[in-house]
Amino acid sequence: MKGKVLIVDDQFGIRILLNEVFQKEGYQTFQAANGVQALEILTKNEPDIVLLDMKIPGMDGIEILKRMKKINQDIRVIIMTAYGELDMIQEAKDLGALTHFAKPFDIDDLRDAVKKYIAE
Repeated sequence: MKGKVLIVDDQFGIRILLNEVFQKEGYQTFQAANGVQALEILTKNEPDIVLLDMKIPGMDGIEILKRMKKINQDIRVIIMTAYGELDMIQEAKDLGALTHFAKPFDIDDLRDAVKKYIAE
């Protein structure tokens, strides 16, 4: 097992796509459609890395990131955003996000980033 990846996105199709990609790579994957599920999975399963969408109804990505860092200060988070959310990207990086990918992202680039950050 290469590591554990938590995918947090309210869009079902994106969760399924990323889940398939990372399972094929040999990672154990978890999916969350919202912040409450994400925090529950983080606490129970201690993923190595989180792929976090910024635009989630209810608790947005920034709030989820803040709460994740309270649970585990060292959690590695890669954020996913739509174009034009530069202020949100900067705030997320200030909170400790490793990097960001703008949607639609190149799946190979995202896979490489996960591999790189889990290996560190």
